Amino acid sequence: MRKIALVTGGAKGIGEAIVRELAANGYDVVINYLTSKEKAENLAKELAENYPVNILTYQCDVSDENKVKEMVTYISEKLGTVDILINNAAIDISSMWHEKNAEDFKRTLDVNVIGAYNLAHAVYRGMIDKKWGRIINIASTNGINTYYPMCLEYDASKAALISLTHNLAMQFAPYVNVNAIAPGFIGTESELDGYDEEFLKSEQEKILLGRYGNPEEVAHLVKFLVSDEASYINNSVIRIDGGQYGA
Repeated sequence: MRKIALVTGGAKGIGEAIVRELAANGYDVVINYLTSKEKAENLAKELAENYPVNILTYQCDVSDENKVKEMVTYISEKLGTVDILINNAAIDISSMWHEKNAEDFKRTLDVNVIGAYNLAHAVYRGMIDKKWGRIINIASTNGINTYYPMCLEYDASKAALISLTHNLAMQFAPYVNVNAIAPGFIGTESELDGYDEEFLKSEQEKILLGRYGNPEEVAHLVKFLVSDEASYINNSVIRIDGGQYGA
């Protein structure tokens, strides 16, 4: 029986790459999205035409606990209980210090941290009953030791997500592996958009491999971590940043 994967924020960027990778490797996939309805539906149609797997789309704000429960119930009715949860949905409200406000800070935490908690809480019973599951939280090197004051809300949320990962690993043990991936600069449209060339060049020089990463490289790591080959990797934070240093 094919395993069922739920990817939040799965319509574009890293999320889209993960959805593609899992579908190509025989997983049924649910693409969660909030605003990217057309992209999600087009992606689902393309994958369903190319791979013998089930692909669903579901619009849901992950920060809304009740909506998340409704989504997980819907998935259970249509496909079965969720085996793999990829907490990828995130927002980054970058601004200068004098432009920041508590409302934006709270919204960032609601989506990036509480959203991941809501999903983990909703899939808990199904995974424990099956005695198998994988949860991967997409964190960031911004939550470890790479800091940018203009996105301090995002940095704080990713640090909190890493802490959440460790606590969830203990809560879900011994049947469910919970890990975090911490990407560095990944060359998605949303990652590079809005920065000037001088800034991007200076940041690229801080990467030992001398280039930005590709979303597909993150997806390859996800594919490994959800596989049986990674069954002894648990409660870990894995950087994928090309050897990034400094900030």
